[in-house]
Formats: sequence, structure tokens, C-alpha cells
Amino acid sequence: MAKFSIRVACSQINSLVGDLQANKDKLLGAIEIARAQAVDIICFPELALVGYPPEDLLFKPKFIEDNLKKLEDLAVAVKDIIAIVGFVERSGIDIYNAAAIIADGEVKAVCRKMLLPNYGVFDEKRYFKAGNKPLVFVLKGKKRQVSLGVNICEDIWGKFGPLKFQAGSGVELVFTINASPFHAGKIREREALIRQQAKTYHTAIAYINLVGGQDELVFDGQSMIVDAKGKILKRGQAFSEDLLIEDIEVGSFDKKIPKGTIIIQGDFDGKPKDPLAKRSLKPLAEIEEIYQALVLGVKDYVFKNDFKKVVIGLSGGIDSSLVASLAVDALGRDNVVGVFMPSRYSSKDSETDAAVLAGNLGIEFKSVSIEHIYKMYNLFLESHFIGCNRDITEENIQARIRGNLLMAFSNKFGWLVLTTGNKSEMSTGYCTLYGDMAGGFAVIKDVPKTLVYKLCRWRNSLKDMIPERVFTKAPTAELRPNQKDSDTLPEYEVLDPILKAYVEDNRSIAEIVKMGFEEKVVSKVAGLVDRSEYKRRQSPPGIKITPRAFGRDRRMPITNKYRG
Repeated sequence: MAKFSIRVACSQINSLVGDLQANKDKLLGAIEIARAQAVDIICFPELALVGYPPEDLLFKPKFIEDNLKKLEDLAVAVKDIIAIVGFVERSGIDIYNAAAIIADGEVKAVCRKMLLPNYGVFDEKRYFKAGNKPLVFVLKGKKRQVSLGVNICEDIWGKFGPLKFQAGSGVELVFTINASPFHAGKIREREALIRQQAKTYHTAIAYINLVGGQDELVFDGQSMIVDAKGKILKRGQAFSEDLLIEDIEVGSFDKKIPKGTIIIQGDFDGKPKDPLAKRSLKPLAEIEEIYQALVLGVKDYVFKNDFKKVVIGLSGGIDSSLVASLAVDALGRDNVVGVFMPSRYSSKDSETDAAVLAGNLGIEFKSVSIEHIYKMYNLFLESHFIGCNRDITEENIQARIRGNLLMAFSNKFGWLVLTTGNKSEMSTGYCTLYGDMAGGFAVIKDVPKTLVYKLCRWRNSLKDMIPERVFTKAPTAELRPNQKDSDTLPEYEVLDPILKAYVEDNRSIAEIVKMGFEEKVVSKVAGLVDRSEYKRRQSPPGIKITPRAFGRDRRMPITNKYRG
């Protein structure tokens, strides 16, 4: 059979979990654009109709019913094009993570996800029943035919997925629909896998990924279309909606169609199509990739939850400088308020640096002294603390006053409080419950301190915003005279590699010591991590950017005596 091309589109959209009508409208809008460009088949991300992950919404029968009704409504509008749409299928008491193949105004076939991930951020076995049959269908014209397959996310990753069966059945192009969350460097893992699978099975792959922020998760898009030799023909944008359109050469499938095969009639025998515009995209450098992930995570969390503005406690330090910069890039300077709250221990340099940062960013800036309130706290507690030395109690009172004030601004004006604690602090408990941990969204809770500095340097490389002194002065909470973080913690250049090994890589103390760290230091850090689980359990949600974030990825018991 002579070779020919079919035109495919990958529409990486930003779905909103539970907003079925808006998601349906977005799908229809992309279908109209694709149809106008003579696309034969358009595919959308995993569970695009309901948003991902829907979590315990899936236990609501009405939610499943509404999703099925929206799919029916959508199908009626799909004419002169084939659409592959992720939705929740129901069969008796079971539900499936599924993809509908829609043509001529109706659902022609359904693909059920076979490999259900149940690790890290995924809980799919909690909700879905696994499919047991790979989907193959034939798109048949008057003179031409092509065998196609559909897979859902993990199905293309797993060694025992349906791709081998599909390739053996003569499939020339597989559509794989995905909701693959971001972590730093993951796009390189995906590209290597998809290219290898295409080469191994001599099958072109249209890989479509979700984009957008959903609670702690960020989906980066970065869809791709790969030919049967493993060459990437087209890449999708990172962290923004995009529509990839590509002509894929097919036509080697000239077998007699087996009985029982799903056949969809296609009109791809006729007029030649206008040539497609060329595009050339490369994956972002890792530091820019992380920064953009954080920006999108902030933007979608704030706006999808119907907030308009945010408020940040500016300390004149590196962490709050990064959070403020991210907020401005995500929301616009008019939607960000910075509040500096000095006590008797705050340096003049800190106030200057906070004010300069706010001026550079163009945000509203308030300076609200907590000294009088702090005096009243101490006066009130004096009679109760007779015979006690001043200690961390008095330090934490300052942090809690600041948290209280930020929450007052939040309540009065409807501003969302963005906290400024980083992963190094959250790991070791170097943070104050109901103080600097108080707020609605913990933007950098998965960003180690050393990475905070790198992100700020990268942001300043675009335009100087963060004062140079913020980079060079010793990190300090300024809760007592001459305080430095290194009084309590190892230097961050030592701390962060230990934390990565212990928290992200699950290495034992002995294994970390063998990496070249002092046993006393490693034991101290591990102890701090283990004792601080109760704090982390009470922290706001925050954006995942590492392979193993606290919360969804790492679920440790609070009451726990194991110290292996």
C-alpha cells in the first residue's frame, strides 16, 4: 500500500478539576481550531473532561453521572474529525480511567487504562478498576486504511503495557494521553522513554500531556510527536496551553482487517492539505524549568481558587525575595502586597533590602512594627514565666505575631497569604507553627535553600530585582541578637545534600556517612527530620518540584519510634 499522511493534533489544555462545563467548552474550542486546519484526529490529556487528579470526587455518583452527560454533549458536536478525550467511564459499580474515541457525533470506542499507578502522588488503585484489553482501531477511507492505538499514561511507561500487543497488531501510530506531573528533569526522562518505545516497536507516538497547576502538582505540558524511528517531529510549549499539529506518514498496514476490529470511517482520501508552519522548541534549562513550574503553580492555585491578590511577609532575606518575585511573575505586580514587620532584632539593612525589593518589583509595600505587640506579650507572660530563662519561646512569639498580622490582612482584604519557608527549613523543623508557617500556600516548601539562591540568581539574570546584599549576607531569622541559621543548622551546602539523601533517596544514616559526611552531623539532621513530621503535617500545601516532596510523595507516621 502506498504511503500517505494523516494529520494529527495534540491539544495540551489546562483543565480545572470539577469544572465540567468549562472543560467541555475548552475541548470544543480546540476541536474547532483543529478542524479548521484539516486535522484528522485530535487527542486531549488524561481525564481532560474532569481534570486531574479528581481524587475523592470519584466517590460521588453524581460527579460520575455529570461527567458522562458532558461526554454525550461533547460527542454530538464532533463531526468531520475524530477526537480522543479522557473521561471517567462507568460499568456497573466499577469506574475506569478511560479515553473515548469520538467520531460522527458518537463514541465509537473506549480505551480503559490498564496499568494503574499507585506510588508517589498517584492513588489510582483507590478509585479505578484496571482495563484488560489493549485498544486497536482502524481508520478506513475509500482507498486507504491505517491501524491506530490509544494508551493512557502509565500504559506507555510500563514494561508490561499494551504497546507490544498493538505493534504486533500492525498499529502504526499510538496516541498516549497523559497527566504526568512535573519534577525537575522529568521531561528528559519522558523524551528518552518515548523515543525508545517508538524505535523498539517501529510505531509513531503522539504523546499529549496535561498542563496547569492543581494543588501541589504542576503539569508541564511539553507534549511531543515522535516518528517510528524515534525522531521528535514536534514539541509542545512548557507550562502553557498549546496545540501541536503534525502530518504523520502511514500506510504500511495493508492486512485484511481481523473480524471484530473497531472500524471508523475516515475522509482522508481527498484534497491535499495546506502545509503546516514549522516550529523549533528545545526543553528549557533545568533552572528556568523549575522557575516556570513555580510561577504556574502559584498562578493556578491563586486564580483557580478565586483569589485576586496575595500578601507576603518580606524579611529582607532570600526566601521571601524569591516568593515575591514568583508572585509578581505569576499574578502581576498589582496583585502582590509585601509587608515588613520589624521587631527589636530586625536590622536596618533588612528593612532597606525589603523596601528596595518591593520598589524594584513595583508592589505595594507596608512596614508594620511588631515591637509594641511583642512588649505586651512579654509583659503578659512575665508572671507566668517566673524563674525561666528567655529561650526559643520568646523567639517564636515574634514569628507568631507576624503570622497573626498577615492572616488579619488576609481576612480583612481577601488576600491569600503566601508563606516563605523552603524545603531545608521544612525538613528540619526550622520553622514556627502558627508563625512563618501560617498561610494559604507554601510556594517554595519543596525548594531546598541552595536552590533558592540559584533561582534568585537566574531571576536577576533577566533583570536585577533582588538586592545584591540579600545574596551575600548570612541567612538569619533575626529573632535574637546576632542570630544566624548556622547557629542551629549545618551550613546549607552541607545540609541540603544530606537531606536529599535521607528524605528523597531514602538512604540510611550509615549510607550517608559513607558518602563523606560526619556521622554526628548526619545523625543530628536525621533526628531533626524525624521529629518534625508533626509540623509538616500542619503546613499549607505547596508546589512539588522534586521527585519526592513532603505530603503526597512522602507519608510518614507522626507517632513513630523507628530511627534506623
